[in-house]
Formats: sequence, structure tokens, C-alpha cells
Amino acid sequence: MDVIGNNIANVNTPGYKSSRATFQEVFSQTLQGAGSPSGTSTTERGGTNPMQVGLGVDVASIDTIQTPGNLQPTGRSTDVAIEGNGFFVVLDGETKAYSRVGIFSTDGDGILVDYEGRKVLGWVADSSGNLPSDRTGDNLNPLSIQIGSNMPAKATGHVQWIKNLDANSVVGATKQSAVTVYDSLGSTHTILMKYEKTADNEWSWSATYNGNEIGSGNISFDTDGTVNSSTNTTFSLDPVGGATQNQSITMDFSSLTQVAGPTTVESGAVDGWPTGTLESFSFDSSGVISGFYSNGKNLILGQIALASFRNPSGLIKLGNSLFIESNNSGRVEIGPAGTSGRGTVAPAALEMSNVDLAEEFTQMIITQRGFQANSRVITVSDELLQELVNLKR
Repeated sequence: MDVIGNNIANVNTPGYKSSRATFQEVFSQTLQGAGSPSGTSTTERGGTNPMQVGLGVDVASIDTIQTPGNLQPTGRSTDVAIEGNGFFVVLDGETKAYSRVGIFSTDGDGILVDYEGRKVLGWVADSSGNLPSDRTGDNLNPLSIQIGSNMPAKATGHVQWIKNLDANSVVGATKQSAVTVYDSLGSTHTILMKYEKTADNEWSWSATYNGNEIGSGNISFDTDGTVNSSTNTTFSLDPVGGATQNQSITMDFSSLTQVAGPTTVESGAVDGWPTGTLESFSFDSSGVISGFYSNGKNLILGQIALASFRNPSGLIKLGNSLFIESNNSGRVEIGPAGTSGRGTVAPAALEMSNVDLAEEFTQMIITQRGFQANSRVITVSDELLQELVNLKR
């Protein structure tokens, strides 16, 4: 009843794993052993079975049922659940513990913690957003998410040009298009690009900044309208405003086309960005944490680690929905979500208890009936003994 009562009490506890009690016979008293057959003829006796009396019942095992619970959407970006096998790794003092409860938040130091302040472990990305190539249990660290931290500005070094230059344009036809680039301080500057047709399948280009030409070259197209070659595609920009001078910028014309149709040339992908501050973060299905900055950029901050065991039912419960290794759980194997049999991460959701309330009430009724029947056996035995005493008198 204690096991059933605990299961029912935790029916709404996120990540709770139900338990099951099984029973065994304590001891059998042998009144008569088994007899061997004396022969096969019709005049000989056959064998006899042993006569044994059971002497009670005892608890055989109390098992933790590690089947997954239902996922419940919460709409809270820092809540995460595990779909499939695995456990989150948290630091409980100096001890690594394992949990299925993904109620996470950041503390006053910007560290990702669970609902009781235990640090969530994973792998921290470098300043460029690159995760460690070797993601195992040997290089786990608390995950830092510093809301309000700055992303430094990056100066533009590459500009892609896309779409079309009209193949039917006459020689001397021109087209202008502007592109915004960033300097080392994150300030914006406008470069004006001018395209002029010089011959069939040949165009010249020039780049102007603050009225001064800073770069020029030629673009040649093949007869199928794709770029054959381009010249002098890299030039230097000396931005005003105190930023780094001689900023190298490369113009990439490889995605341009020259086919019959309107001239629609414009800038495509432009690297570089202004400074920004971290405003929010989210998780993806592999547990990767992406930070979103005020400048519109996002950067990988880290990745949550998941632990798996060969026998998760062998883990030891610590309370508070935490588990630790035991001699029978098998060694912990830590890695990213979605690898080596580990499940995936479901953002903005929580795994609920796997308790089946109907099953628990059924077991409670069966247990109650069993207790009542055994109580009746004791009562009847007592009455029989009393009758024997009365006979002696």
C-alpha cells in the first residue's frame, strides 16, 4: 500500500517514475518428500509428489518503472522534456545526479539551473558559436546564458550579388544598386555599385563610397548566362567615424546571371553586423541552446547533455525526482540528444508522471481484498484454536 499510495500522491509530479511491488513466498515446509516410481509394471506403484505448506509472503522487489510519461506543452521557453530514453545531468553539490524533469531557468549569475537551483550540465560553445567536437562526460560544464551580454560588431568582408543583368541591354546601358556594410564599430556605410554593359556578355562594375571610387573590375558571362570570370573583386574601404581602416571587402558575383529579362541585380548575403545584446534563448530537438540578439543575429551558446544507462530501473532514487548510479544500473554514458539511443529534446514542454491512476486504484482494491481475505484466515485460525482448547476442557 505504501508503494501504491506514493504513486497516487505523485500522479501530477512532472518526471515522476512509478514503482511496482512484487511478492514472493517466504518459505515452504516440507511434510513429505517426493517419492520415486518403483517400476513400470501394472503391479508396482508410481511416484508421489512432495507435500509442502507455504509459510507466508514477503516483498520480492520494488521496481522503478522507467516508461516515459506524456508530454504536456507549457508555452515556457525554458521548459524542456525528453522524448525517448535519457536523463538530464545536474550537479547536486559535488554529485552528478540524473533527472527527467526539465523545469529550467537562469539564476542570478546567468547559469542554467533546475527548479531547485541545481546546475544543468552540458557543453559550452566558444565565442564563435562552435561546440566542442568531443562531447562526452569528461568535458561537462555548467551552462552559462548571460542575458544582456554583448555580441561584438563584425566588419563586413564579403558581399554576394544575386539576380540578373539583362542580356538584351544595349552597350552602354547602366544599372545602379546600393549595399549597406558594417565597419569594426558596427556603424553602417553605403556603397553604391554601378554596372555598365561594355560588350556582348561583358559588363564592368565600379564601387563608390562617399563619392569616391574605391573599386572596379569586369564580369564575363558564358553563353548560358552564368558567370565565367570576374576581376579585381577585392578592394579596401576606409570608413569614417574612427573604425579600422583598410577594411577588405570582397564582391562575390558568382550568383549573378545574364539572361533575357529585366535587370534586377541586388545584394544578397552580406556578412558583418552591428553590436547586439542577448535578449532571449531557446532549445532545439538536439538540446542545442541558441541565443537571440538585438541585432537580429543568433549564436549557439551551448548544448544540454543527456545520460543513458543499460538498466535505468537499477538507478537509486534520491528523492526530488533525482537518480544516481548503482552497481546494477550500468555505467553512465553521456552524449548529445539523438545519439546512441538517447532521445530527443522537446522544447516548451514537460514530461508528466507515468502513473496510470486507473491501474493504481485497481491494484489498491486488489491489495485491500487480499488483506481482508488474509485477515479472515487469521480469524478462522484463531477460532479453530479456541475450539481445540474448549475440547480439551
